[in-house]
Amino acid sequence: MYKRVGILGDIGVGKSLVAKQFGFPVFNADEAVNNIYKKNKVCYKKLRKKLHKYIKSYPINKKELSKAIISNKKNLKTIVNVVHPIVRKEMNLFLKKNKNHKIVILDIPLLVENKLNKKEDILIFVEAKKKDIRKRLIKRKNYNKTLIDNFRKIQKSLIVKKKLSNYTIKNNFKLITIKKNVKLIKDKILHERNST
Repeated sequence: MYKRVGILGDIGVGKSLVAKQFGFPVFNADEAVNNIYKKNKVCYKKLRKKLHKYIKSYPINKKELSKAIISNKKNLKTIVNVVHPIVRKEMNLFLKKNKNHKIVILDIPLLVENKLNKKEDILIFVEAKKKDIRKRLIKRKNYNKTLIDNFRKIQKSLIVKKKLSNYTIKNNFKLITIKKNVKLIKDKILHERNST
């Protein structure tokens, strides 16, 4: 049986970069959501019905979604409630497809908030200096402080996420350090797996 490893941490902390360094299949929820927006008509119809004032075009336009979230933070919950059941289905398909790997990585921003994690999951908390995170976020193409603040509000606090985690990785945004830290944790996980 494979081990499920969940990556937790703040927005812009480098969770996806850490996830990739394990060298095992990664379920990246952000990528899955982008695909859903591009290709899932059912999702579009549901969002259009609930947020008809904002959602006009298919494939779903992220600018329209952003407008909806900025104008009323309740709209973010509406979007999450529509999109996350579809993400859950995609995740389950991914897990089925990759069941023969020793480890699978779950890179899902709302992993614990949407109860997608299991008790036996190994959780890794990625932390970095606030100023480093801010620098990276500002560089993002569609950076919007209000949007990021609204996303942070629906997430559990970082203190809670750190407490829930089995391991912590300090991200200094130097690839060599991240690789070294990930290797240490990966070896421990594989060793535990072999000794059980």
